[in-house]
Amino acid sequence: MARVPLGCEPAVGSLLPSKKRDYRVTNRLQEGKRPLYAIAFNFVDSRYFDVFATVGGNRVTIYQCLEGGMVSILQAYVDDDKDESFYTLSWVCNLDGSPFLVAGGINGIMRVIDTGSEKLYKSFVGHGDSINEIRTQTLKPSLVASASKDESVRLWNVHTGVCILIFAGAGGHRNEVLSVDFHPSDIYRIASCGMDNTIKIWSMKEFWPYVEKSFTWTDLPSKFPTKYVQFPIFIASIHSNYVDCNRWLGDFVLSKSVDNEIVLWEPKTKEQSPGEGTIDILQKYPVPECDIWFIKFSCDFHYNAAAIEVNTLGQSPHHNTSFCLSGNREGKIYVWELQSSPPVLIARLAHVHCKSPIRQTAMSFDGSTILSCCEDGTIWRWDAIP
Repeated sequence: MARVPLGCEPAVGSLLPSKKRDYRVTNRLQEGKRPLYAIAFNFVDSRYFDVFATVGGNRVTIYQCLEGGMVSILQAYVDDDKDESFYTLSWVCNLDGSPFLVAGGINGIMRVIDTGSEKLYKSFVGHGDSINEIRTQTLKPSLVASASKDESVRLWNVHTGVCILIFAGAGGHRNEVLSVDFHPSDIYRIASCGMDNTIKIWSMKEFWPYVEKSFTWTDLPSKFPTKYVQFPIFIASIHSNYVDCNRWLGDFVLSKSVDNEIVLWEPKTKEQSPGEGTIDILQKYPVPECDIWFIKFSCDFHYNAAAIEVNTLGQSPHHNTSFCLSGNREGKIYVWELQSSPPVLIARLAHVHCKSPIRQTAMSFDGSTILSCCEDGTIWRWDAIP
């Protein structure tokens, strides 16, 4: 288990907004009565960067952001099972580049929707319990990872329907896995976290031939030689409670528990002894009233490209600023600048009628629009004031 060395005090951000950017509410939609758990812009197809999707109940809905704060509904999918409750979604690509949407939730079944033909493309059955998060590999966007209540993470090939790897077993999570993320430049690495209060970093390097094989598999998906990855290369105990969201920032990791802050830290692995190493906690981004679990923070599209250029925090003169944003249980959104040290709060967004917990946020490709989806079934659109 990785240790936190003493004497390294992290830089903690101030809650006084810098007002570098300001946003105003331009739209509020009431999608239904059931909670909305996830919202995401489509970044896999540059023609549709203004398209986003939400999930809540047994419904997946696709919208488009229009000029002047308008939002139009494009497509809606209702699952056959009335008791399905989708918790997560992710945009993916088929091999021909067409955008797909993958959703999963309480039933543990992943639905792959072909948004071009408006049809269900595939269903993936494998998890033994509900699916808490799905993420897309940006370097190979037909690969997705799913984090489940069954204590495992699975890697899937959307094109062939194959479950390639299962990250579970002797060194795996000991409770629900709540979040998973792919490293932005190291194609072999993923990070996962969950209700066992740990964050685990896994390597697929020795299993990569199976990943390659999944793209040319023509037999039944059930006949694929799915492999178990039983031991992570790094285990971190940063938080003392459930860890419900983690994201790579270059080689650093952002993670969040129920203690009103997002933590940026660096895992320092030991090549000789997998699983061991040290942790350097670099920065803390306070998010007040964020003490309930299953609130997912998000980062803007450019954050990984920016992070790769940031060798030391605060020294990235030649790139767009990148952001991390999180809602809280009182309907407020905190927008943090990721490059500056100590952290700078760009904006704190609040509206008198938005009081419900925000389950997830999303920022548009150019950073001009922020979306949030709430427990009360509402979607809020905020646009930057020029």
